Amino acid sequence: MTRFNVNGNDVSVDVGDSTPLLWVLRDSLELTGTKYGCGMAQCGACTVHLNGRPVRSCVTPVSAVEGAAVVTIEQVGDGRIGAAVQEAWMQHDVPQCGYCQSGQVMSAVALLADNAAPTDADIDAAMVGNVCRCGTYARIRAAIKAAAARLA
Repeated sequence: MTRFNVNGNDVSVDVGDSTPLLWVLRDSLELTGTKYGCGMAQCGACTVHLNGRPVRSCVTPVSAVEGAAVVTIEQVGDGRIGAAVQEAWMQHDVPQCGYCQSGQVMSAVALLADNAAPTDADIDAAMVGNVCRCGTYARIRAAIKAAAARLA
């Protein structure tokens, strides 16, 4: 039995220790906003926050989150930074197909939590692990800058 906190709620799951957090979130807890992309931590679609840091849930074993706090796309908008990022995403029409967007948003929120005024280089470095097959990178950068301006 693994116990941890997800989106402010204490949960217990009875799965194998090596089960990826992604599948626990999606299958056991029915939080389907976190997406499966590659299964190898290369695309970022599965990004969640683990104790405030972005991690790829497809390669994070559930045993690594024992006693930890996990935040998913379902709750990130409840915070000041998350709400600003989500609003900027809509204003800049960032999503095209939308599949990668939950991971993109989670990485952007983590960036702005650490850096209130990121440069283009800061944004590129923080977002490098998030792949957008539709190529909306310019809109993603603009939205991150807009969210930073709103938060300033």
